[in-house]
Amino acid sequence: MSLDHRLPEYNALIFDIGDVLFSWSPATKTSISPKTLRKILSSPTWFDYERGRISQEDCYSRVGAEFSIEPTEIARAFEQARDSLQSNEDLISVICQLKARSHGKLRVFAMSNISQPDYEVLRTKPADWSIFDEVFTSAAAGERKPNLGFYKLVLSKTGIDPRRAIFVDDKLENVLSARSLGLHGIVFDDPLKVIRALRNLLGDPVQRGQDYLCENAKKLDSITNNGVTLRENFAQLLILEATRDKNLVTLTDSPRTWNFFQGKPLLTTDEFPFDLDTTSLGLTVTNCPTAVANSVMDEMLEYIDDDGIIQTYFDHRRPRFDPVVCVNALTLFYTHGRGHQLTRTLHWVREVLLHRAYLDGTRYYATPECFLYFLGRLLETISDEYLHAFLKPLLRERVAERVGADGDALALSMRVMLCTQLGLKNEVDLRALLPLQCEDGGWEIGWIYKYGSSGINIGNRGLTTALAMKAIQTATQPSPAARSRSPTHPISMSPPKRFLHRKSESSASDMRPRTLLDPYPTANTSPTSSIKRPFRWFWETGKFSGKLSVEAGF
Repeated sequence: MSLDHRLPEYNALIFDIGDVLFSWSPATKTSISPKTLRKILSSPTWFDYERGRISQEDCYSRVGAEFSIEPTEIARAFEQARDSLQSNEDLISVICQLKARSHGKLRVFAMSNISQPDYEVLRTKPADWSIFDEVFTSAAAGERKPNLGFYKLVLSKTGIDPRRAIFVDDKLENVLSARSLGLHGIVFDDPLKVIRALRNLLGDPVQRGQDYLCENAKKLDSITNNGVTLRENFAQLLILEATRDKNLVTLTDSPRTWNFFQGKPLLTTDEFPFDLDTTSLGLTVTNCPTAVANSVMDEMLEYIDDDGIIQTYFDHRRPRFDPVVCVNALTLFYTHGRGHQLTRTLHWVREVLLHRAYLDGTRYYATPECFLYFLGRLLETISDEYLHAFLKPLLRERVAERVGADGDALALSMRVMLCTQLGLKNEVDLRALLPLQCEDGGWEIGWIYKYGSSGINIGNRGLTTALAMKAIQTATQPSPAARSRSPTHPISMSPPKRFLHRKSESSASDMRPRTLLDPYPTANTSPTSSIKRPFRWFWETGKFSGKLSVEAGF
């Protein structure tokens, strides 16, 4: 199922003038303080003046009576305020660039609460007024922001489709009114942020992201949240998988097993063991020979604990396990038709999913989305219909719970990709992801994994950018063929013996693979879809707490 929307192609910009395209100072050499001057500007009398209902002389006279100030003093104060007007050349320059690059498709308008006398003075100020297709003033319209009538008049006269228009104003109430009519509203609170937002909204985010990756090819290193640069294989493999471009990444020559680090390990022990996580990813992404993969998997089976859970390291002195590592090992084993050898690991992974044990991240992964993303990757990679029936209904529920939760650019990208894969509508996270693209075209760094001992986070802008690009592409131009092997609805058929299950006391849909702890099937064993969980769980799906445990060892 595809999302019922596409990224809007904006073809109109509407700007406020005062405190956006022009700045001014309320400090004058009169007896009227800046605070009082601003109060005058917010008075009902001034609003009538801006609507063209009273003359300038009447306005100054009435305001003088209301604030006990001589009208001549008010006139002097506003004359000096008008003299202080200065155009925002940086923003105007960006608008010129955006309009030129649109090849005539982008129209630019101004919409200002301003009296006719003040507007006449404003037009004498040096600025490139040619960027505007038309300027709308409250004086001419007889309406002012935030009243909806002013907006409707502008939309009517210009023929703008509000869904394809961007509105910029320094006052939140004005932006809110614009949004209520369907325009994309931006509050002008930081010029650099607004310029960045405009470039993101009017540019091609995927092309800009691709340009960033190409410009930084072979230099897409990871970095910790305390500023240490790491050369490691895991992020490089994920970038390669997302882009399928070997020219972007640098990888260790690993014909068999893989190490997380490239070269000397940092922030951990001097000798760092090869791990099953990076190895599983490396063998699947690089499509290693089957014989090599089977040899490595034979070795991996030596690293399973008494609970049947596969471990993290090829080192019995480091008994560590993590559900994400388990998922990646499952992907490798299922890719080569050996998933049945990790049945108890699969069972535990589903228990983690069922009981939301991942909500604070895992030992080695920073966010809930990491666990959910790699589970989605398992199902996207493997067409085993019984595996889909066992995991997909519950995964779909858990992903739906996360929509709209706080998250960095990487978490948002993972969530958007998962929703597209699982047939869930997720406009909110896509809209949150787009503004996080930076001036250079890359996305802000997102945290993917962490040191188990110290909790130091590791991220990679190249990885975040690659996944953000893929998220946008799949969400806006989904490929039904790519998901045909991953049906939206659970498959209703009798499973093979290794997936025979019984109903759990904790869940009516708790399908369990047959394990040593659950050796005998019972009646009524056909798979059923997961039921909706009580609303009491919703509080768990909001802000990520980011708590990190400090333990000995990586």
